[in-house]
Amino acid sequence: MRKFFIIITFTFFNQIATGQTMSSNSKTIVFIHGLFQNPNSWAEWQKYFEAKGYRCYAPAYPFHEGKADSLRKNINPELGKLTFAQVIDSISEFIDSLPEKPILIGHSMGGLAVQKLIEFKKGVAGICIDAAPPKGIFSFKWSFLKANLPTINPLKGNSVCVPTLKWFHYAFCNTMTMEQTQIEYNKFVVPESRNIPRTSTGKQGKIDFNKPHSPLLFIAGEKDHIIPSSLNKKNFEAYRDKNSKTDFKEFAGRTHYICGQQNWEEVAAYINEWITSLK
Repeated sequence: MRKFFIIITFTFFNQIATGQTMSSNSKTIVFIHGLFQNPNSWAEWQKYFEAKGYRCYAPAYPFHEGKADSLRKNINPELGKLTFAQVIDSISEFIDSLPEKPILIGHSMGGLAVQKLIEFKKGVAGICIDAAPPKGIFSFKWSFLKANLPTINPLKGNSVCVPTLKWFHYAFCNTMTMEQTQIEYNKFVVPESRNIPRTSTGKQGKIDFNKPHSPLLFIAGEKDHIIPSSLNKKNFEAYRDKNSKTDFKEFAGRTHYICGQQNWEEVAAYINEWITSLK
C-alpha cells in the first residue's frame, strides 16, 4: 500500500513538473485559425463555447485581421514574408497576456500551432482539427499533393497566395456545391503567406514526440483532401509518452471545412465532452 502511494505521489508531482496533467479547470479557450482563414471563421464556435461558460478568444496571425473581402483587395506586402515561427511567437505573446493558461483549439495550420504551443507548455489541453503535419510527417496521397503544391510552390518566391474558388472547392469544400463554396469563399477566404507552410515543414514545425505533454485530441475529417485522415492518424500515432493523454477521432463525411461544414455543432459537442472528461 505504501509503495502504491509513493508511485501515485511521484507520478502526480512529475506531471506538475512537466506541465502534463490529466485534468483542467481552465475556463478560457483560445481558437487558432488555419491558412487562408482568420478569426472570423471561429465566430460561431466562440458563441457555442461561450454559451457553455468559457471565455473565448481568437487571435489573428499577423496581417490577418479584418474582413475577408477587404484583405483580398488590400494585400499587405509584408504578408508574403510571414513564417510559422512568427505566427507561434505572436500567439504565444497573446496567450501570455491572459489571466490563466487556456485550452487551445486549432484548425489545419492552427492545429499544428496547437501542437507546438502545447510543447511550449502554453495550454492545459489541445484540440487539433485536421492539423497540418509537423516536420517528418508526410503523405503521398494525390489529394494531399494536389491541394498543397500550389501554395508552397518554391518558384513563387515570397509572393502572397490568393487561392482560386476552384482550388478552395477542391481543398476545403469538396462535398459542397460550387455555389455553396462561393458563399463561404466570399465570407472567409483571405490571402496567405506561402512561407508559413514552407517553414512549418522544417525545423520551425518540428515536434518533440517523446516529451510529456498536456492532453491532446486529434480530429480528422474522413473526406479531407488537403489533410487526409490517414495523415492525421500518423500525426497522432507519432506521440510516444505513454503517461500523456493523446486521443483520435475521425468524423465521417467531413472535409477540411469541418469547422464550417453543416453539422459542425456535432464536432464542437464532441470536443466539449472531451474537455469535460479531463476535469
